[in-house]
Amino acid sequence: MEKRKDYSAWLPLAIAISAIVGIIVGIFIGNPFSKNGFSAQKDRKLNTILNLISQEYVDDSVKTHDLVEMAIPSILANLDPHSSYLTAKELVAAQEELNGSFSGIGVSFQLMNDTIVVLEVIPGGPSDKAGLLAGDKIITIEDSTWVGSQVDANKVREKLRGTKGTKVKVGIAREGSSKPLSFVITRGDVPLNSVDSYYMIDNSTGYVKVSQFGRNTYNEFVNALNSLKNEGAKRFMIDMRGNGGGYLEIAIIMANEFLPANKLIVSTRGRYRRDDTNAYSDGNGQFQDQEIVVLIDEFSASASEIFAGAIQDNDRGLIVGCRSFGKGLVQKQFDLPDKSAVRLTIAKYYTPSGRCIQKPYDNGESAYQKDILDRYSNGELYSKDSIKIDKSKIFETTTGRKVYGGGGIIPDIFVPRDTTSFSSYYAAVIAAGLIQEYALKYVTEHRVELSKMKDYKQLLRNLPANDDLLNDFVKYAANKGVPARWYYIHQSQDLITSVIKGLIARDIFGQSVYYPIINRIDKTIDTALKALNKHKAAFPITDF
Repeated sequence: MEKRKDYSAWLPLAIAISAIVGIIVGIFIGNPFSKNGFSAQKDRKLNTILNLISQEYVDDSVKTHDLVEMAIPSILANLDPHSSYLTAKELVAAQEELNGSFSGIGVSFQLMNDTIVVLEVIPGGPSDKAGLLAGDKIITIEDSTWVGSQVDANKVREKLRGTKGTKVKVGIAREGSSKPLSFVITRGDVPLNSVDSYYMIDNSTGYVKVSQFGRNTYNEFVNALNSLKNEGAKRFMIDMRGNGGGYLEIAIIMANEFLPANKLIVSTRGRYRRDDTNAYSDGNGQFQDQEIVVLIDEFSASASEIFAGAIQDNDRGLIVGCRSFGKGLVQKQFDLPDKSAVRLTIAKYYTPSGRCIQKPYDNGESAYQKDILDRYSNGELYSKDSIKIDKSKIFETTTGRKVYGGGGIIPDIFVPRDTTSFSSYYAAVIAAGLIQEYALKYVTEHRVELSKMKDYKQLLRNLPANDDLLNDFVKYAANKGVPARWYYIHQSQDLITSVIKGLIARDIFGQSVYYPIINRIDKTIDTALKALNKHKAAFPITDF
């Protein structure tokens, strides 16, 4: 009986996978520019197979719809790493992220020790109006308990988001309150900012942190640049580390702001000529005269690489950091009748010098996804000499500087990972979530006095001295199971205290103040500032 059970589980999926290939291709049947569609006879054959499974298969609990849902992602994964299938729910969530807003209660949260902990309450949002605070623990939603190992972050998100104007009841455990607190929150529009922070990093340099390329990113970006320019910024540092991309067209118009007229920004080349495009700057950019440096890392992908590639290849500014992710494939979304969608790769994009920066994916999905881990293990993130450069793919910028294709944007100035302050002790307390827990605890205990501070600078002046803060944290971590190891603690003391201060300030003033604090010990930023002082990064670069 056991053998039959295994066989019955495997057979329908095997049949389904064969059938769904036809279904996916069938999306394009009748498409006037499809030359290789299935014939009507083969289409009928595949539908017949699905009907046979539905009507005749021994196990009537097997649903062809479920088989279709399981099989489609596997089929697309065999095409390339970025063609994908989104269910109706996943599509709505993805569109909300890129469109810059959603309807919900207006908090960011994290699961800590199987508990939903509120990290930030968005000012002016529904939760702020209802009275929620950073550090609150959500223990019930609609009178159902949401504590324990079974709690899933995605399910929490689904429960808290919903139609604008609808209500959700949450139970809160708050430090200092002996009883749970109950709040009924009316869901409303919650903005998702993609410019996380901007500020003057010195008297002449404006810093802008861009986390994604969403529908509203361009407006946020230009507003940030203009605000900094009004404060005296003569040059800009654009931080795209960790930015996984977004809308291609947003990256194009953002790059356009820095380029003189008629400079190629990006081109795409597909199977059909309709997918071939060339995007040029129009000469109307407001920041053509300001120097610029762009920060990237191994998680900067897609639209981030388009932006960085346009700046680098046109010799408009310097790229600082480490090699970017290497995503050079363009997806087009095909909506399906059940409100799900297929995002299918239809073209490759190329930087102005002609580079396709898509990294190889010939060895399959597993090897592709493992690439970032391989960069750590082979030393690439610690030594410039360990970067794998394909010498057969050499290209030139507008002034003749050599740049390389074959996978990602290689920076003009490489910055190795900081190994001096990162210790095993720091890794242990981060893995246990103790720095964040301690910051939330500190804010909860001192919220009254901290809330009186006019800005984060005043708050920092009123926090304990670094040594006192560090000693208090070490005691807290020891009580939580991470023993004091002072050699490694001293190695990471600046990093630990800076992160604690940044998190405390964030909980009081919001996400934007975290970066001015944590960036003070950021070696990539320090290197970028030195590069701006040493090299002229206005168009064109001639002295680098």
